[in-house]
Amino acid sequence: MTSKKTFNFSHRGLSPWEYALERFFQILPGFLSWAILISVTVLSFTRPLEAAIVVIAYEIFWLFRLFYMTLFMVLAYGVLEIEKGTDWIERCRSLEMPEKSLPHLQEKIKALRKLKTLREWFSCKNQEREAKEILRQKVTVPAFDSLYHLVIIAVANEGRKVVEPNLRALQHSQFPCGRIVPVLAVEERAGTGQREMAEALQKEYRSSFFDLLVVIHPEGIDGEARVKGANVACAAKRAAAFFEERKIDFERVIISCFDADTVAGPEYFAALTYHFMRHPNRLRASYQPIPVYHNNIWEAPGFARVLEMGSSFFQLIEATNPEKLVTFSSHSMSFKALVEVGYWPVDMISDDSAIFWKALIHYGGDYRVIPMYITLSMDVAMAGSYWKTLINVYRQKRRWAWGVENFPIVMRGFLQDKRISFLNKLRYASKLLGMHVSWATVGFLISIIGWLPAFFAGREFSSSILYYNSPRITALIFNLALAALIVTIILAHLLLPKGKPPNPLLKRFWFALEWLLVPVVFTFLSTLPALDAQTRLMRGQTLEFKVTEKKR
Repeated sequence: MTSKKTFNFSHRGLSPWEYALERFFQILPGFLSWAILISVTVLSFTRPLEAAIVVIAYEIFWLFRLFYMTLFMVLAYGVLEIEKGTDWIERCRSLEMPEKSLPHLQEKIKALRKLKTLREWFSCKNQEREAKEILRQKVTVPAFDSLYHLVIIAVANEGRKVVEPNLRALQHSQFPCGRIVPVLAVEERAGTGQREMAEALQKEYRSSFFDLLVVIHPEGIDGEARVKGANVACAAKRAAAFFEERKIDFERVIISCFDADTVAGPEYFAALTYHFMRHPNRLRASYQPIPVYHNNIWEAPGFARVLEMGSSFFQLIEATNPEKLVTFSSHSMSFKALVEVGYWPVDMISDDSAIFWKALIHYGGDYRVIPMYITLSMDVAMAGSYWKTLINVYRQKRRWAWGVENFPIVMRGFLQDKRISFLNKLRYASKLLGMHVSWATVGFLISIIGWLPAFFAGREFSSSILYYNSPRITALIFNLALAALIVTIILAHLLLPKGKPPNPLLKRFWFALEWLLVPVVFTFLSTLPALDAQTRLMRGQTLEFKVTEKKR
């Protein structure tokens, strides 16, 4: 059941009371971040001993949190490995007739137990559990042959070398290409060259799919900002007319929104179809893969490579907690749900996460994100030179951190919507606020401010109990950090693409050493952009959407 009055998921068109409420929540994240940084800095000068206790307690908390995150990262990677090599088409077919597939699965499990084939055994056990659940809940599963995939590819200033691998990957999908509809969503302001490129790709690849559409997003539409969400929303509306003309029900269409550089593996759409089919509330869910930045990983500078691998690890960890998972970057959902909620916001930069919050509020809390343990490959944000890449990466991370713009809108929605339980509101609000405040402070607190108390404490510190216990505390912190770093380096190498890099031994050795840059890279190319974004929002400024330059 949806609300009678549609919630205004925008910063525009607000009443005076709504505007005042939104300004309060726009100020709150930045205020908290600056208050934490300034208070600990001032305390380091005025009361260094007390500041040292605060900093050490904070560092211990974060290191235990790091240990916890590393554990779940390993577990998530294990699931990712188990799902590799799965015959997703066969699994989709088994969902259509669970009563017939269940006995076969149980026999296969017995045989695999004898053979000790761990990966296949776990895969079959998952299938068995899901088949039993479908039979128990009496879930109606849509027919595999009735489902279509709509893939919107946002194109701004990317060249053919970036866009074409996306279409080529779709062409080699295990899911029947005759039921895939790619849409090249091209910005009019990009010029005639981009339009001609899109039309050339359409002419070359159209016959491989059910159809391939090119949609030109006009510039200067009233109420729209120059953001990706406006472009893909325009393309989705054109696709809605396309399916209506062919009398294809929106319930049978799964929409995926990809960046121009996104490359899906052959199994991706079959796996997505499986997750869509097996979920009982499939029309009220988004489907989130694990993004990896492998397309140009060996050509990218070390700092950019480490930072993007860190982003992949973060998504791996987030996938283990689906109750708090939010859509990020390339994602998928029911086309029916997208149309019902009014498409992506056309005046917000953070469209990928905003669509989740918009759907959550529209459906009164009856919406969730389903993690998929399957990867999508994208580009590391690399420009023409080292310095340009540095600026490129900083702007990209600031744009990601601008997702904090969702917080005031979500809080306004929570205060107005009585259908969402108080506990769910508290859970989502604390997650959203805590994540952004932590993002904007943790790098500075650990890498820079955390050293100030010991420097200014002097004799007061050397005569304290803390001074005599500090070697044990330091040893604990160091051992936990070192263990987590070693595990991270190993997983980073395991996640790397299988193709050989130039000078493979030297390149991989250097890749391992690059992880020593984490404190500096994280502080100045992740924490600083987040603080920058929150400060701009706190001051009521806007952020211009700058398309991340991508070069191969």
